[in-house]
Amino acid sequence: MTTFAPKTPGWLDWYPGPSEPAFRLPHGTVDAHCHVFGPQAEFPLAPERKYTPCDASKDQLFALRDHLGITRNVIVQATCHGADNSAMLDAVRAAGGRARGVATVPPDIGERELRELDAAGVRGVRFNFVRRLVDASPADALSTIAKKIAPLGWHVVLYFESADLEELEDFFGSLPAPLVVDHMGRPDVSKPLHGPEFSRFLRFVDRNEVQVKVSCPERLTVTGPPALDGERHAYTDVVPFARRVVEEFPDQVLWGTDWPHPNLKSHMPDDGLLVDYVPQIAVTGEQQRKLLVDNPMRLYWPGETA
Repeated sequence: MTTFAPKTPGWLDWYPGPSEPAFRLPHGTVDAHCHVFGPQAEFPLAPERKYTPCDASKDQLFALRDHLGITRNVIVQATCHGADNSAMLDAVRAAGGRARGVATVPPDIGERELRELDAAGVRGVRFNFVRRLVDASPADALSTIAKKIAPLGWHVVLYFESADLEELEDFFGSLPAPLVVDHMGRPDVSKPLHGPEFSRFLRFVDRNEVQVKVSCPERLTVTGPPALDGERHAYTDVVPFARRVVEEFPDQVLWGTDWPHPNLKSHMPDDGLLVDYVPQIAVTGEQQRKLLVDNPMRLYWPGETA
């Protein structure tokens, strides 16, 4: 009898009953940042992982996709699976062309394996610099990976804390592949919108033509998630930061749910409310179309129509 690893103490499971969004997503909307976990019975977790999540299967992800009115997904390799991309690849294949993948790969990966990943739907690799999630992110190894994926036209997804950008931005700028930043570089939203920390991030985006995911207000908020009125406004302390990115870089922004929301401590978000967050940060129809459809389609399905 197989024994499965218990969840990390205090782990918050994803919310199984998301509300119906008030905002209707445009046809072709891409959830450009989501994950699958296991299920453990089919896809064991990495021994070196920093957390043990609940199961979050591809079928459950696709059910959420359909409930929210999303057309396509970009499934990002979860750190709990390490460099074994099996669960992510299984989900991408099962989506029948409606998903792409972002993988985690070792520096010694060969060209043949990379081309197999490309054929399976992978379009990028993720470099994680959040210290609580990884032991180390050696620059030489990551540079090696970036050089190997560049001929495929893949991009590098960067996950880091805002306070660490100063020491990392020169390295990021040296990478020979397009860059995508998770969750706006995790700004401290208790600091001024026009303060030095967020201004540094915006300069980095401008100088390097970075794509930015204006996602995860539930991770960044200080004030919390409650809706404040009948229009379902929430995460209002994060809104000015995301809106500024959308306004300054309308052709360089992406959106995603981050389902199933790993490692949250304060609350588990209602994914329907996360959809209703979109018109707070992208206030015009043109901004919404670029954020949700045009930009992710150009990055992950170039040449295809939504």
